[in-house]
Amino acid sequence: MHSIASRPSVQDEIGPRLPGAIYANTDGRFEVLALVTNPHEAAKLLRRGSAKWAVIVRDTLRPDGQPFAVGSVWTTSDYLIRPARTAYAPAA
Repeated sequence: MHSIASRPSVQDEIGPRLPGAIYANTDGRFEVLALVTNPHEAAKLLRRGSAKWAVIVRDTLRPDGQPFAVGSVWTTSDYLIRPARTAYAPAA
């Protein structure tokens, strides 16, 4: 009997990217400003037809880093530098 791999949960996709966390990957080092879990708002922020969530981040390596939304899932190429300082509270 074959088993079907389960889809990752939303929390697995987001990973430890809660407000206040800082993480890095090959694209930069990012501070998480907000987590949006309202699918309608997330889709608008990401300019997609649909999305389950979005993370609003700021690149801390750029002095002029402006906040922007990302919807990429947490992978093994991402690593946590500083955990979130606050308890989870959805932005929308």
